[in-house]
Amino acid sequence: MKTRSLIWLAMLLSPLLLKVSAADTVNESTRSATLYHSGKLLTMEGDEPQFAEALIEHNGQIVFVGTLSEARDRAPKQTVDFDLRGATLLPGFIEPHLHPSIAAIMLQNEIVAPYDWKLPSGVKTGVSGEEHYRARITQSIKSNATAGEMYFIWGYHQLWHGSLSREILNQIAGDKPVGIIHRSFHEIYLNDAAIALLGIKEADFEGNPQVDWDQGHFYEGGWLALVPVMAPTLIKPEKYLAGLATMTTLLRQNGITTIAEPGFPSSDFETELSLLKSEMASNPPYDVYLIPSGTQLYAMKGGNQEAMAFMETLAAADEHNTANISFLPKQVKLFADGAIYSQLMQMKDGYTDGHEGEWMTPLDLFSEQITLYWKNGYKIHVHANGDLGQQMVIDQVARLQKEYPRKNHRLTLHHMGYFTNDMADQMAQLGMEASVNPYYLWALADKYGEHGLGPERAENLVALKLLVDRDIPLSFHSDFSMAPAEPLTLAWTAVNRKTSEGTRMSQDQRIRVYDALKAITIDAARALNLEQALGSLEAGKKANFTILGSNPLKADTMQLKDIEVRAVVYQGVFHQNLGAMD
Repeated sequence: MKTRSLIWLAMLLSPLLLKVSAADTVNESTRSATLYHSGKLLTMEGDEPQFAEALIEHNGQIVFVGTLSEARDRAPKQTVDFDLRGATLLPGFIEPHLHPSIAAIMLQNEIVAPYDWKLPSGVKTGVSGEEHYRARITQSIKSNATAGEMYFIWGYHQLWHGSLSREILNQIAGDKPVGIIHRSFHEIYLNDAAIALLGIKEADFEGNPQVDWDQGHFYEGGWLALVPVMAPTLIKPEKYLAGLATMTTLLRQNGITTIAEPGFPSSDFETELSLLKSEMASNPPYDVYLIPSGTQLYAMKGGNQEAMAFMETLAAADEHNTANISFLPKQVKLFADGAIYSQLMQMKDGYTDGHEGEWMTPLDLFSEQITLYWKNGYKIHVHANGDLGQQMVIDQVARLQKEYPRKNHRLTLHHMGYFTNDMADQMAQLGMEASVNPYYLWALADKYGEHGLGPERAENLVALKLLVDRDIPLSFHSDFSMAPAEPLTLAWTAVNRKTSEGTRMSQDQRIRVYDALKAITIDAARALNLEQALGSLEAGKKANFTILGSNPLKADTMQLKDIEVRAVVYQGVFHQNLGAMD
């Protein structure tokens, strides 16, 4: 065999997208195979950890997993030896719910949020307190905004930053058009100059209960109505592509080899897809899977039947799919209640301050949508945050199972900020699945315990052991930018249940490290119906790997998020992170 020192050249020169069938013996063809050994190869198969001694990759596919001696016997002559030197190799991390459109917008604009944000260019320091927040955005607007061009700042949250309004922004920004995008990305505040620049009028939103024109405040359904109007401003190609490039760097740094966007498009189908294709044409080390938005396409196509008819064309259309961008067939995203970051999720027992949650989709329309897609055999993904919002969806699934029974429907609730023991029982009985954002606990529990939810509900945000104990398939996602695109940080939160203020919450709801790793590998693949191709180290699957500096199953749980991501392997090609594996 060749020495390990030749591996870099061999991998970098090899074609990215060639595949071969799995076989008991590796076939000689196309390019050198690679034998990985002398580390921890965590397969992510089964309910308990399993390790292999060696793995052979050939033409972007895993062709053997097993003992080192057997691997050497089966390896062809043209095999590159990859000595892991004690590092841990896992299936490539999967991010089943991330929005490139949000990333592209957020990462190209100003960030002033409650907590620090780590970016490739440095750290955007968090800010708390109304006075400090207004001082920060005032300085940012003064230094960067100009008359005649929209200036966006993302990250505002009223519980950390105090009140905001159209008039306050008028005072701060004057004739400079400014939009303050809420931390949730479900709301925005505009000043007079921004409203004038966008050319919108109060009559355009007549009858929309989620628009406060006097305050310049557009939220939930009001935000969804405004986004298409803002699309030309939000999606300026040069800046948008710069944001996507930054997202690509973040994904690689954090070991992510597969992402999915449930709810495509955000605003403009052709423009968003064209710009995404432009970024992916450089062959970054990850794949993108797209799930159509039933909500946006309903509005864009003029009805639910029209939206579904359009979706039926997407997965097979050459003009929409590329080597690394694919529309997932027969999958759809719907929306139930409002955002948890806005405290507009629907709660059974309401809020301690008396405000009310919101429905993102009117309930009669939601019932029509979920029935249509259920009857037509779709895997349905539903944005749902509060216990009342999730209960509404659970009740719909119970109705549909009686009226139109389905096996293995895999309907997945996404986000799941707060739910109860009884609801978990119902989900298990109905065959429902879960994709959650554990970061809610870290970011929100302390503040929400004081405002809106009270201590008991806040302490039990994303109570994941309720799901694990019932064998409900569970994946983690960032919903970037609702959490950093850091799978190990999501796992760390689920395993430790420690908040931003250091509070340890409902420790009985901690889950095992192995279960947390399943949620970012094999069960994340399952959330997309891709577990036959991704998520574990098995012959026949794509050779997508994440290489860590140490074994997460042996690490101190409080150090889990700090484990070094040394490299990713994407379809057999090695991509080293800067400074790693020297």
